[in-house]
Amino acid sequence: MPELAEVEWYSREWDAGLGRRVTAVRVHEGARVFRGLEAGVLVAGMEGRALEGVRRHGKQLLFGFGGGGWLSVHLGMTGELRAERPDFEGGKHDHLVLVTADAALVFRDPRMFGRVGWDGWEALPEWWLGLPPEVLSRGFTVARVGEFLGRRRGTPLKALLLEQAMFPGVGNWMADEVVWRMRVSPGVLAGEVDPVAVHREVRAVARGAMRTIGRDWSDPPATWLFRHRWKDGGRCPRCGGELVREELRGRTACHCPACAGKAAAKG
Repeated sequence: MPELAEVEWYSREWDAGLGRRVTAVRVHEGARVFRGLEAGVLVAGMEGRALEGVRRHGKQLLFGFGGGGWLSVHLGMTGELRAERPDFEGGKHDHLVLVTADAALVFRDPRMFGRVGWDGWEALPEWWLGLPPEVLSRGFTVARVGEFLGRRRGTPLKALLLEQAMFPGVGNWMADEVVWRMRVSPGVLAGEVDPVAVHREVRAVARGAMRTIGRDWSDPPATWLFRHRWKDGGRCPRCGGELVREELRGRTACHCPACAGKAAAKG
């Protein structure tokens, strides 16, 4: 599933259409990505308007159109954005195609867990203004993290890191990276960890991911868990111990038992 940095990279794929007027909108009417949205409303809202800019918040994307109107995109598990030639017709999984003079802007989602929305007014949508502070913003503070952990003291840390209401943009691999850097296990309870360490490592992982994946889709350094976590039999880049992959609340968690518990837990 695309996480903060992957979504940042995808957000720039539609730069080919910036400032260009949408001459045609092709929609797979009835596709689950448009749930609750009529195709005619989407076509009427964007056709003839120019794409003026994009905003990203966590895993959410918002594209602004001239004259008022906002296209929201959540990539879900398998969604992606790309730019194709203007004569691109689209295939089975290309559920939205915006045609401009220079490029066709495509939203593709084979499994259709993503979502497309349309807000047809000039001001930013209220739901967007109500989103929580991003993890790299000034509003994401140690105090905020501490209050959140305090309210959920009995919840495993790994599960909490996936809560978009507190950690927007953090997904499975980023949460594993944070836990590994803290040298605790994924199942350590929120009430047993230091909010300062959680805040510090979430921001460090987000910054590093934005410098690599978010910039040019390159992998983070080999010293990160990221490069070793995807398959069984991986080795910890820090101590060389065998990595363990197990299920925690329905999600796969990868960690190093040899490193866990050596730091960052409250004492």
